[in-house]
Amino acid sequence: MGKQQSKEKEMEPCKKEACLIQACLSKNDFLPHKCLKVIEMLQSCCEKCNYDSTHCASLSGLLKQKPK
Repeated sequence: MGKQQSKEKEMEPCKKEACLIQACLSKNDFLPHKCLKVIEMLQSCCEKCNYDSTHCASLSGLLKQKPK
């Protein structure tokens, strides 16, 4: 991992998880209930970084669609 990648990771936590959600939703006709595992991974990441990531903004909408 180069310096640029390392710096990016620090500046944008949860980017990997957000990308996984996009890929999952694309493969599953944009049905969030089929991507619960990756949504939960993003939620966990956001909790770890105290929601200090631009990628955590989309999380609230996804969680509203999550079955209880």
